[in-house]
Amino acid sequence: MVLWLLMALRTKPVQQRLRLTQALPYVIPTGLGAYLIFNRPDALQRLSLWWPWISSHAWVAVVGVAMTATGLLFSLWARLYLGRNWSGQVTVKEDHELIRSGPYRFVRHPIYSGLLLALAGTTLCFGNVWGILGFALVWLGLWIKSGIEEQFMVATFGPQYEEYRRTTGAIVPQFR
Repeated sequence: MVLWLLMALRTKPVQQRLRLTQALPYVIPTGLGAYLIFNRPDALQRLSLWWPWISSHAWVAVVGVAMTATGLLFSLWARLYLGRNWSGQVTVKEDHELIRSGPYRFVRHPIYSGLLLALAGTTLCFGNVWGILGFALVWLGLWIKSGIEEQFMVATFGPQYEEYRRTTGAIVPQFR
């Protein structure tokens, strides 16, 4: 997290930014989903269906930790590769570049792909039905956000981005 924040200090200036009200459709499900994954209020715990038959097995923890670590490393690789073009918000940077190499050759939104894999691993380790709902909400939020980003990229890069969309999956790789 510290590395991520330090890298955020060295990004390009913003040319175009999404307004806060336009971000609410993805911020709300993402935030609520993260809350359900990482917090277990007493009221939700009483309603929750635990999976003792899954979460009690050591292999589940090993798989979950491996998924989490792999997802975080993939996201970090993508963040490093994106460099100064990165933003935590939907933006277009000055002199924005279309990155299609590194992890971006597999998916158009590899940071989201990695985060979702990491959250799936975390959810698996917790073995909580509310976590599954939370994961679905985070996926929905990132899917909405990526759709908005796609509109910005098409407006910025035109046919070059359209071709990239045809040949590369958004969050999950395309297999041909």
